[in-house]
Amino acid sequence: MPNTPDAEKFLLAAKRAEIRSLRQLAESCELVTAVSDLVHQLQRERGMSNIFLASGGARFRGQRQEQMDLVRRSSERLQRQLYLRYLKKEGAAGMRLLNSIAYSLQGLDDLDGLRVQVEQLAIAPLDSTRAFCRLIGGLLSIVFEAADVADDPAVTRMLVAMFNFMQAKEYAGQERAWGAIGFARSRFDSVLHDRLSHLQEAQHRSVEVFIEFAEASDQARWQGIENSPPAQDLNRLRRVIRGLADGEPIAAELSEVWYELATQRIDCMHSLEDHLAGRLLDISRQRVAQAESELEDHHARIHALKAIACPNTSPLTMLSDPEVPGLYGAGEGAAKEAAAERVPPAQGLTPNLARSIYDLIRGQAHRIKQMGDELNDARRALTERKQVERAKGVLMRNLGLSEAAAYRKMQRRAMACNLRLADVAATIIEIGEKAAEKSTQA
Repeated sequence: MPNTPDAEKFLLAAKRAEIRSLRQLAESCELVTAVSDLVHQLQRERGMSNIFLASGGARFRGQRQEQMDLVRRSSERLQRQLYLRYLKKEGAAGMRLLNSIAYSLQGLDDLDGLRVQVEQLAIAPLDSTRAFCRLIGGLLSIVFEAADVADDPAVTRMLVAMFNFMQAKEYAGQERAWGAIGFARSRFDSVLHDRLSHLQEAQHRSVEVFIEFAEASDQARWQGIENSPPAQDLNRLRRVIRGLADGEPIAAELSEVWYELATQRIDCMHSLEDHLAGRLLDISRQRVAQAESELEDHHARIHALKAIACPNTSPLTMLSDPEVPGLYGAGEGAAKEAAAERVPPAQGLTPNLARSIYDLIRGQAHRIKQMGDELNDARRALTERKQVERAKGVLMRNLGLSEAAAYRKMQRRAMACNLRLADVAATIIEIGEKAAEKSTQA
């Protein structure tokens, strides 16, 4: 069979496809940065609205108006990016990501109506907080979906780290809101104690995943935040709250102290979040530049090899490569023996064009496999999160539990059986599916 240039054409086409994918990923990282800013601004407005409502409109009126302007500007920037990225030029995006975007945009459309209710004191602090939390949760799902579809290991690890850190920061914001409600009421009942405890545990879980995937320098920055005076003062106030008996009164004026300490910690977290976002953009752009350089190198090497006039004696290198899977049951021993019998290639540019092109193909295939292994490791955290969320839903639906109670039930089961939480979640999902199947058959 005559030698054809198809192999080299597809080799270069594969590299160009990688570049297109990396460019799309870099644009997604820009989107994540815009989402991060909007979430932070909404978290601040949520906290101010909460204090405004709890004080009957006496506190944070001016600050709240200024914060609403910041939210509007941040929202406009994000919506402009979304339009350019996914509508004007119809960038590649999965169904779940686009649905998360649609869900969040609908929530942003309804935000002005919520603000009118807050201004008129026509909504309870808790209901206002819940509305803001739903909107922020929708925006965070955009980051989660962006991480779930990323196909570059370095960028995916950064996205996983950033998503979990943003989630921890959101739990910190919700803790600030619930604490403010308790202080405004001048008491913390058992339900409120339980919610605050759950939110502190949730922050810890998200930070654990962040630390697993973050760089050492980012881990050190986080430890600096936790050891800072505002965080230490906040911990002391947390202990005061935990020490209160059910319904024991506490001075309402402490709400501003609580809000200020919680806000200082959250602002420090946002500073680290901004740093992570900047690094994410740098890494994604570096990966594009690296892939473009590799494509130029492939072109240059193929051109140089074609300039060498020599006979092509062994075009079927893939068929004789012991590292390529083939004969079932041959095992590693057979591959090593065959490799030992081969004549080692000459140093430098080999005179065999087909063999040299094959070396490029095999090198790229090896790198793709390595990337796949690294991706599987990074996506494990995303998969386990989905399993835990599904399992919580099964318990909430079948046992009538709250989200916090469902999670604690899973956590206790994992500790009692010395299992990973994800393994317990998988078992609950399996049992739930079997029960649903039996119910359908009946």
